[in-house]
Amino acid sequence: MRRLALALLTATLPALALAQTDAAPDVVLHTSEGAIGIELYEEQAPKSVENFLAYAESGHYDGTLFHRVIDDFMVQGGGFDTDFTQKATREPIENEADNGLKNRRGTLAMARTGAPHSATAQFFINVADNGFLDHVSTQSGRTWGYAVFGRVVDGMEVVDTIKRVPTGNRGRLQNVPKTPVIIERAEVLGD
Repeated sequence: MRRLALALLTATLPALALAQTDAAPDVVLHTSEGAIGIELYEEQAPKSVENFLAYAESGHYDGTLFHRVIDDFMVQGGGFDTDFTQKATREPIENEADNGLKNRRGTLAMARTGAPHSATAQFFINVADNGFLDHVSTQSGRTWGYAVFGRVVDGMEVVDTIKRVPTGNRGRLQNVPKTPVIIERAEVLGD
């Protein structure tokens, strides 16, 4: 039914809008602000996608926060529960930022520390074109970039709502939503 409604809607949109809505989501993040459908780039970022799916399928993201929100930059989540306790993670993964994908509005990328190969569970959604996060070289953590592994194909209006929430500081964390934005559950869709 959802595909039929989407097909009817997109049939009336200009070709440019259609290009942004023609893919079916692989994962849906059900948040306190609404649903976000995500298409994953398994071919270009296999390790990042496998990592993200493993966390989603295990329930790791259920009940976590978008804990860092910066309008005109990104919204970050997947690491803290609603008590702001950092969740345990698996070993870090190899950085795939050299896969040719760019940090453009609506793309998902792996969050990490200053070390290039330190990404675990946290991810962010770019709410602007953030070319300065793209891979440049392997010389340093700064130039390695942030690995894009998917894009929002449904619910970008939800992401835009999240990016505008009032924020403040909480302990050592900055840009924390004053009213929690919760990832209630991550739903992995079948083929």
